[in-house]
Amino acid sequence: MPWQTVLGFEVHAELATNSKMFCGCPADHFGKVPNSQTCPVCLGLPGALPVPNKKAIEWCIKLGLSLGCEINLFSKFDRKNYFYPDLPKGYQISQYDIPFCKNGQVELSSGKIIRITRVHMEEDTGKLQHSGDKTLVDFNRSGVPLVEIVTEPDFDNTDDATEYLKELQSVIRFLGISSADMEKGSMRIEANISVRKVGDTNLPPFKVEVKNVNSFRFVKKAIDYEVTRQIELMESGTTPIQETRGFNETKGVTVSQRSKEEAKDYRYFPEPDIPPLVFTADQVLKWKQQLPILPPTIRQNLISHGVSRVKAALIASDFDRYQMYNKVIQSGFDHVRSVDIISNIPPDIATDLNKIISWAKDKYETGVSDVNQLEVLAKKIIAENPKVVLDIKAGKTQALFFLVGQMRKEIPKIDVPTAQNILKKLI
Repeated sequence: MPWQTVLGFEVHAELATNSKMFCGCPADHFGKVPNSQTCPVCLGLPGALPVPNKKAIEWCIKLGLSLGCEINLFSKFDRKNYFYPDLPKGYQISQYDIPFCKNGQVELSSGKIIRITRVHMEEDTGKLQHSGDKTLVDFNRSGVPLVEIVTEPDFDNTDDATEYLKELQSVIRFLGISSADMEKGSMRIEANISVRKVGDTNLPPFKVEVKNVNSFRFVKKAIDYEVTRQIELMESGTTPIQETRGFNETKGVTVSQRSKEEAKDYRYFPEPDIPPLVFTADQVLKWKQQLPILPPTIRQNLISHGVSRVKAALIASDFDRYQMYNKVIQSGFDHVRSVDIISNIPPDIATDLNKIISWAKDKYETGVSDVNQLEVLAKKIIAENPKVVLDIKAGKTQALFFLVGQMRKEIPKIDVPTAQNILKKLI
């Protein structure tokens, strides 16, 4: 019986503000001495009152705007009640029915639209550390500003899922609101997974949440394992239990952690210590006008200047790479050549702009670009390498670099882009 995967994501990103969400403690907790950055507010001591971080709220709304969300001009914080050792207050200040941002979308390269249900603000929990038969808790992370981005269950394969997650990470980094470093836990992914029969348009009556996976590769492995596990259960006549599972990276399996809670189990109610927040349309417009250029626009601009889709995606996926591209453009190279330079920088000079420009000028500006001379050489190289030519015609575009290399053996100072264009034309 054919089965279809049903996927949705909840992604958490720690914001890189100076202070925590509701107190003045430093928000940068990674690698710090445990429990050295705490106060009565983030420790949940009696009588301590929260004061919202204005910058964190602004950044949350800017992320929502970047994802095409509607902004609720009236919003509020809510208490999400549950007990866990790393939650000092016994509840988490989050948002329930009126988040800051709702109804956004991300368009994938295929044209498929992924719906963003909500982008809301909350505080992070502490962190448990297991040592032998003991469990210790570090509250440095408790109260750090945390944005949660929730999608509709619009995914049916891991390729689309990976593209979405990487795009989201790129947008967050271009905004400069978080490092979104998965290894350090500043971006954490939770996948909601279920399966249904192909052709069934109803959502399954269950979903399994796999929490806190810390790499795109492991996300794919966790989903693949969980889908296989659920299909085996369904084909044996058993409906999977709605639960939260973790991913064991060593064994490559998901493991049960606890039964999955429903909203009613958290007993949400409005946070009584924080008044509702009211924004104006002018304020939201001002924040929208402050947004930097983002990956989708960068890709479109590069493609309009003749850059290939693959290389445009490469530049637009990494903020540092895009910044370097801008600096190379300013030094006098055109768009196509600048992208080619960024794509081929030797690793030993990758962070030194002066050396990159010097290397690029030596490689490109003094290169032989006489079309007639290069055409004669290109025809000779093509005739000598028929198998490589067949590979290129079969779609193995990397083989083109081999032919360019053969041409450079005879003309070391060859103009590489010109040589590539001639080879493509002749082949």
